[in-house]
Amino acid sequence: MRFQIITSICLFSILILGFTTTVDTPNLDNSTLRGKPFNNITLEASLKPFKKNDKAYIQQVATELFTQWSSLLRHTDTVSVMLWTSDGSEILDYKGKLNQPLEWARYIGNPNTEHEVGSGPKELSLHERAYLYMENPPAFTYGDLKFIIQTLKETGKRITGKPVMVGATFDPGPEFAKSDFKYKKHPEILGGNAMGHKTMVSCYSTLNADTDAYAGFPKGIPADTPFGTFLGRQSQHFLTDLGYDFIWLSNGFGFGVEGWSSTGAIFNGKAFAPEKLANTKALIAGFWNLFRKECPTFQIQTRGTNLSTGADLARDGVDLKQIYNGHYNMLPPPNSPWAALDGDFGLEMVGYMSRMAELPDERYLFRYYTHDPWWVNSPWLDRYGQEPHDIYLPMSVARINAKGEIKLPTHLNFLTADNSYGEMPAQVPDEVTPHILKARYDAPTAPGPLVWVYPFDEYHSWAYKQSERLPEIYYGDWLIRQAINNGFPLNTITSTGSLQNVLASKPAYFNESILVSIVPEAGSSLEKTLIDFVQNGGKLLVYGPADHAGAAFLNLLNLQNTKALDGEFRVNSSINLDELTKKYPDKIIHNALFSGGGIATQVKNKADVGTKVLATMSQASNERDVVWVREKPEWKGGKVAYVRGTNSSKFTGGKLLTPDDPEQLFTGPLLMRYVLNQFGLDYRIDKRNPSVKNPVLTISRGSNGFFFSGYCPNTTITHRFKLPQGAPILTGYETELANGYSVYSMPKAWHRESRIFIDQSDGIVSCQEMTSGVQRMKRCIRLMGLKNATVRIYPDDEVTDQGLHVYTNTSYPWKKGQTAFKPGDKKFGKHYVVENVTGDLVAFW
Repeated sequence: MRFQIITSICLFSILILGFTTTVDTPNLDNSTLRGKPFNNITLEASLKPFKKNDKAYIQQVATELFTQWSSLLRHTDTVSVMLWTSDGSEILDYKGKLNQPLEWARYIGNPNTEHEVGSGPKELSLHERAYLYMENPPAFTYGDLKFIIQTLKETGKRITGKPVMVGATFDPGPEFAKSDFKYKKHPEILGGNAMGHKTMVSCYSTLNADTDAYAGFPKGIPADTPFGTFLGRQSQHFLTDLGYDFIWLSNGFGFGVEGWSSTGAIFNGKAFAPEKLANTKALIAGFWNLFRKECPTFQIQTRGTNLSTGADLARDGVDLKQIYNGHYNMLPPPNSPWAALDGDFGLEMVGYMSRMAELPDERYLFRYYTHDPWWVNSPWLDRYGQEPHDIYLPMSVARINAKGEIKLPTHLNFLTADNSYGEMPAQVPDEVTPHILKARYDAPTAPGPLVWVYPFDEYHSWAYKQSERLPEIYYGDWLIRQAINNGFPLNTITSTGSLQNVLASKPAYFNESILVSIVPEAGSSLEKTLIDFVQNGGKLLVYGPADHAGAAFLNLLNLQNTKALDGEFRVNSSINLDELTKKYPDKIIHNALFSGGGIATQVKNKADVGTKVLATMSQASNERDVVWVREKPEWKGGKVAYVRGTNSSKFTGGKLLTPDDPEQLFTGPLLMRYVLNQFGLDYRIDKRNPSVKNPVLTISRGSNGFFFSGYCPNTTITHRFKLPQGAPILTGYETELANGYSVYSMPKAWHRESRIFIDQSDGIVSCQEMTSGVQRMKRCIRLMGLKNATVRIYPDDEVTDQGLHVYTNTSYPWKKGQTAFKPGDKKFGKHYVVENVTGDLVAFW
């Protein structure tokens, strides 16, 4: 009843205002998202809000949908609605008749179990049975669905003034709606085990004979029809007849069989089976080609897996390069919702970044989890607790293409606009929209302090030409996943190919960044590029085994390979930066299967004065060097660090690798963060004991500012920051400096800007935004509590020397106290320096 009243009031208000939000409304904001609007924003929705099969009611619901999100939709070129009508079986079952009854997702829970809907013992979970989402839900036909699609297009265009597209969805699993096609008529198409044994449709399965008539197969399905052929032809009829514009392939469909698991067709948790790779590649390619032959032009959007490019390739034979190069008119997979489900931001970020290192074109999307229309949760309100960490962290990510351009997501999706009961609470878009827009306003415009150089081409080549390296391919992404989950501040990605192109045309492009890379192949062009980068003043962090390194790169690292060891070690590190009441353990397990082989690395020339060993792992009488840095005077300030890396996790069953118990075993990927202090980037954490989860952090660069975004699984921890140019001072906060570090206690989710860095050993410093009172000045920042400090100021990109004004120990109207400043050292980027400041400082521009 409440929803009906809200929608009626909203519709009445729009009528009174004469649709003032239509295309005729003048746009008085000429700086829309600072030139960073979206190409497309998609509102995903089920049919549950359409609680009456009544045309006027359907129009009211559509009006409310677009009105709720209107303040965000003004920032896009196109608006889309993606309909979760059923589970995709509405496509499989379609007979080409609009009067055909529609089986739709009118349930909460899993309706494809042995228990009938609404039956069974009360203690059964929603994954074991389903309920109707309301008493007497309406019945729909395919013709009714066509009317809803047309209404969404017309209403959306009227309210937003933008073109509106509507998409269909196909899910391979048992969620959302009853599917006799999958689980009774054609169980032979099932392969994946994500929701029980053989519960997920395999994209490369084949169908048994079926005499029933379908839209694309009016005489029935012949035996051994490839599923790609059947789905493609059915989709072509269904999408055309009902007025759809695109199709979404959900939950890993089209990307192997096991979309959610750390094991798959190639890796069973105990061993890799490289002999299966070629056939698996052919089967997956076969699906895409067969689907496109039958459904050639509709855009394909994809969910992808919950894992990453390297892990998917090594475990399930998912050849993302082949899929991207297939010219299928598809959008690449977005970030997965793992962070919402279990707080695994490392896995979400690694999957998101590794899949955008290379793209079919420049389009990619970010997806945010607002509601779940099936499983009685609304992540913004419950899983996230109205905290925006899963907005600011992934939206701080950017890719660098081969031209050296920063590329942001072009598409934005919301799963979903409605909840499990068919409600569309306006509270959610009202609260989420400001954070989405803030993240976009603050989006990166330059490489971050860390740039992941992703071996997209190398991994795909090694899998087929050097299959013994599958463990190495599998391991690399898991190491970075754990590093991110332990505070490694990574947000920028480029591919090895793009890196080489950028450095060839813009040698200084990464001067303010640390490149993070695997050991390059012997004699490769990447090897030469990385060596030249370091020897010309660049900063490089190398991770992973060096078994295939060439002599030139081994010489750069001062590294030699000896006998490989695995098992239990004692770790000895001189860079354990975090302060714990109960220390980290010094025992570590290096499992060769999950860590790219055994540990064989050692410093070759221990007498080299430029080499500093920072961590070793010892086993009986054997010791291996696992972390060191090297620099030479002739490298013009260049430095290289090496971390062999241990994947401190293993497969114990279930879906993901299980991290080692931090109370018992040292977490090897911590060393990835610790070694950054050798480059001047020092992020330390104070906490009680090893079991307290570490925070996740990104540091991005936008319009010459630094943006710190974080997630604290445990808010009792303390953060300590120092960057090469000093302690970052977060605008709007106070910090108590300690030994030159800025110290902060942060909430669960946080996103703060820093335009000021200071050299000052102690004291309490406050940094506040204020007004200058001077016309044409955009920003004004006041620092208080300075003691003989060196202050470095980072104004916006476009600000010149003449546009910056600095005053000390004075106030408006700025009649005295103007202070001289000078350009800072270029190695720290564009900034200005004021020295020996005590008291207050105000900078405006």
